[in-house]
Amino acid sequence: MSKILIVDDHPVVRGGLQSIINGRDDLTVCATAGSVQEALAQVETSGPDLVLTDLGLPGRNGIELIKDLKTLHPDLPVLVMSMHDELIYAERVLRAGGRGYVAKEAPAEVLLGAIRKVLDGGVFVSDLVTNHFLHGLAGNSSQKSSFPMQRLTDRELEVFEHVGRGKSTHDIAGLLGISPRTVDAHRTHIREKLGLADGNELIRFAVRWIESELAR
Repeated sequence: MSKILIVDDHPVVRGGLQSIINGRDDLTVCATAGSVQEALAQVETSGPDLVLTDLGLPGRNGIELIKDLKTLHPDLPVLVMSMHDELIYAERVLRAGGRGYVAKEAPAEVLLGAIRKVLDGGVFVSDLVTNHFLHGLAGNSSQKSSFPMQRLTDRELEVFEHVGRGKSTHDIAGLLGISPRTVDAHRTHIREKLGLADGNELIRFAVRWIESELAR
C-alpha cells in the first residue's frame, strides 16, 4: 500500500481526507501534520510515498513546504489540495516542484485519481488549468492579463495574502522571518504591479481578494 502524509491545519479536514484515503485497498494515511515544521518531521519518521498538502498553513505556507521537500527529499512527490484559485496557484505549485493541484471542492474520486496518477509518476491538474496553460503557450495575451495576481512573485503573493487578513507590517515580518523593511519593499512592488495608488487601496484590494477566496 502507498503511504500518504496529509498536511492541513484543520483537524476536521485532515480527518475527512483520512477517511477517504483509508477506505481504499491501495492507499493508507501514515501520518498527518498541521504545519510545515510538523510535516518535515513526519516525513523523517513515517516515510510517506506522497505528501498531500494544503497551501494555507500557519507561518510558512504550502509552497515553502514543497520547496523544502524538493531540497531534502527530491524524489518525494507532493500533491496540493486547496481552496485557492487554481488558475493563480497551480502554476506556482508546479514551478516550486509540486506534482499536481486539486481543488478542495473536487469529488473524492478526482482526488483519489490525482493521488494515484502522481504516485505513478504523472502530473495532475484540472482541464481548466490545462486549457489556461495552452492558451498561454499559444500567445493569448488577453488570457494572461485577466489574472493580474500572476504578476506577483510567490513571496509577494504571500505578503499580499497576509495584508488581506489584516496583518501589520511587523506581523508579516514575524510570520515570514524577514525584516519589516523587506515587507514594505514587497508592499511597494505589489502596488506597482497591480496599479494601486497607495497603501490603503492595497489593503482594500487585498481584503476583497481574501473574501473572494473564502467564498469559493
